[in-house]
Amino acid sequence: VQLQASGGGSVQAGGSLRLSCAASGRTISSYAMGWFRQAPGKEREFVAAISWSGGSTYYADSVKGRFTISRDNAKNTVYLQMKSLKPEDTAVYYCAVQQGGWGSKYFYDYGDWGQGTQVTVSS
Repeated sequence: VQLQASGGGSVQAGGSLRLSCAASGRTISSYAMGWFRQAPGKEREFVAAISWSGGSTYYADSVKGRFTISRDNAKNTVYLQMKSLKPEDTAVYYCAVQQGGWGSKYFYDYGDWGQGTQVTVSS
């Protein structure tokens, strides 16, 4: 499956963005999905995960209450709504397919990484 993340941009602190992750080549409706991010000089960091049905979600403590992951299996797309953005949220955001199970926060449990989308939050 090919994943394409989009929706990134530059916003001021306190602003909002909605990221999309569109899948092609195969349906992702049977797979759990995740969002990760990577800031310059830092390791890739887990952000959020969602089960195949969308009925269960899991967030990193750093984004809990501010970010919401969702999916539309009919559109083969996963979303990440980000609110109350902070400068420390600045990173390239990636989506990926979890390879079995759901809710993992470890990048090595994911595959089919898409190209990321840059999010920049200024103070």
